[in-house]
Amino acid sequence: MKISSHITYKEATNSKTALKKGIKNRPNRKQLKEMVLVATKVFEPLRHYFNDEPIKVTSFFRSRYLNLLIGGSTFSQHCKGQAIDIKAMGTRTNSELFYFIKNHLEFDQLIWEFGDTNNPCWVHVSYRKGKNRGQVLKAYRNFKGKTKYIKYSK
Repeated sequence: MKISSHITYKEATNSKTALKKGIKNRPNRKQLKEMVLVATKVFEPLRHYFNDEPIKVTSFFRSRYLNLLIGGSTFSQHCKGQAIDIKAMGTRTNSELFYFIKNHLEFDQLIWEFGDTNNPCWVHVSYRKGKNRGQVLKAYRNFKGKTKYIKYSK
């Protein structure tokens, strides 16, 4: 089964933690519909723009229980099937993915995840049906190691 042309169901629900702990990380129909929307509105346009260069999906759907185990936000859009974390492969960089999304696509939330001033470690992007916020953030760890977010400006 495929979520979109370039994302398989297995890739979209894959989790090392879920496998290790024996957790069934399966979306319901509503969550699956949201996943198809994110893939159609964000992931596939990225693949097309970058001439079908591979883009790795590092996290897509997370069940509430899995999200709790990995320390994810209680408000995570991953649990609704509305968010995807991606990394550039081949000749592209994560910052190129980030700026293309920021400048050319509709999104609800876009996050420069850690990394440095030139390149994030990965890109988090969400999309939802209806009014998207277009919120752009940067993730960092505070002095206690807790993840914090600030408004992205550049």
